[in-house]
Amino acid sequence: MTDLRDLSRPTEPSSTYLDALRDRTAERAARAEPLTSPHRGAPAELAAAVATAVRERSRTIAALSRRIFATPEEAFQEHRSAAAVVEAIRSEGREGRLGVFGQPTAVHAEAGRHDGPAIAVLAEYDALPVIGHGCGHNIIAASAVGAFLAVASVADRLDGRVVLLGTPAEEGNSGKELLARAGAFDGLDAAIMAHPFGYDVADHPFIGRRILRVHYTGVAAHASATPFMGRNALDAANLHYQAVAQLRQHLPPGDRVHGIVIHGGDRPSIVPAGATLEYYLRSREAATLRELSTRLREISDGVALATGTGVRLEWDPQPSTLPTRFNRPLTERWAVHQQQVGRRVLTRDVVPSELAASTDFGNVSVRIPGIHPVIAVSPPDVALHTEEFARYAASEAGDRAAVDAAHGLALTALDFLTDPELRAAAAADFAAAGGPIDVEGYFS
Repeated sequence: MTDLRDLSRPTEPSSTYLDALRDRTAERAARAEPLTSPHRGAPAELAAAVATAVRERSRTIAALSRRIFATPEEAFQEHRSAAAVVEAIRSEGREGRLGVFGQPTAVHAEAGRHDGPAIAVLAEYDALPVIGHGCGHNIIAASAVGAFLAVASVADRLDGRVVLLGTPAEEGNSGKELLARAGAFDGLDAAIMAHPFGYDVADHPFIGRRILRVHYTGVAAHASATPFMGRNALDAANLHYQAVAQLRQHLPPGDRVHGIVIHGGDRPSIVPAGATLEYYLRSREAATLRELSTRLREISDGVALATGTGVRLEWDPQPSTLPTRFNRPLTERWAVHQQQVGRRVLTRDVVPSELAASTDFGNVSVRIPGIHPVIAVSPPDVALHTEEFARYAASEAGDRAAVDAAHGLALTALDFLTDPELRAAAAADFAAAGGPIDVEGYFS
């Protein structure tokens, strides 16, 4: 007779699928051709000076990454982290401003000419609850600061200006969208940043996300004596959750809907007069995210009719985030510069695109040309938002990734500011992808 498992504990999820993805990725990577660029980029002498400037700051970059890691702060509370970024900028005699664009923990600095093109390097530094920098934003911040300072060191030889923009509240929020609405990206021609990951990928997809809270209102009644006089809001919430589960079979590949019940009543003896669910809706395309939103609205209304309850939908308590649009010419320059530091950059055709999350950089990338490559910090099977990934974010591998990312960002920014043909190609690629999107009005 087979012994029953310990029912007080959950079963261990199988890694079979992830193992298969890892093996398939390794096979594809072995056959993949390296990304190249048809553009010349910055003059060799200037590029060498910036690369040297990054190397000279390698210890400073790693130290800043470790410092931010050691004091994790959640969204909108990144006071010490933002101050550390400003301190690093001011340590080189440059002006760094804290508390800009209406956000107390946003940072701004710039160097170069105001009568030419402008490119921003974006820093994130917010952490997750409990596990701290399990997404490695300490690496993002340090690499952005290092890149900015390296390019700023040749500011007198630039055709335009480089901007450092410290952006708060990415985790579960949309800090970049709040900054955009306050004018942070006005006058900028491109924006770039890099995110730690388990692979080096130039264009790993980040899918769009909306937040939906569904509030059902019922009629309270004694659940034993007169239940027939009630309208059960918890029943509505339960039916809604099940209807969404049935919808998943019919979603396009890559779409996600995941939710929780955040209120379901007060006590068993009272028919619940109120219940609330919260969902994240995600999709690879802005248009399909809009379609998914319509489906959730229809389900919500149908459940209200079926249960005799009232329903109120609360969309996007934090602004929605659109899928990230990658600019091909800038992506190619990033890949070329990563090869210089010994990294082989892959593409979304090689690395499993179903392992996708969301970022508020998507809203930047549909306003101006941008890139958001990922840089390997951990083994491929270590997931973001875990304690294990956090350990890698504060390791020697994390230090190296921060420095390597600073190199790639600095030289890509330098290319943009010194190569008119690259700028024209980036603008043309952005226009061909649809040009700017009205983010604020997209779902209205």
